[in-house]
Amino acid sequence: MGVGMKAVWLFQRGLGRIWEARFGRSARRVCLDRGMTTSEYAVGTIAACAFAAVLYKVVTSGAVLSALQSLIKNALDAKF
Repeated sequence: MGVGMKAVWLFQRGLGRIWEARFGRSARRVCLDRGMTTSEYAVGTIAACAFAAVLYKVVTSGAVLSALQSLIKNALDAKF
């Protein structure tokens, strides 16, 4: 059982004061959040796609591509 579900279980059974004494009052508000809403998933997905697009453009640029190729070449040609 995760910390969030444990907090919900404790508060539902009247043991919230013990939890608050251990973890503080702010832990109650944080732990009772049960997940993201649909709009938060949508924004997170768009942000992840945008980050992936930027990362793809950076990695496939000429300077980075040549640096990666030289790094791999040097690693394969290393003398032990």
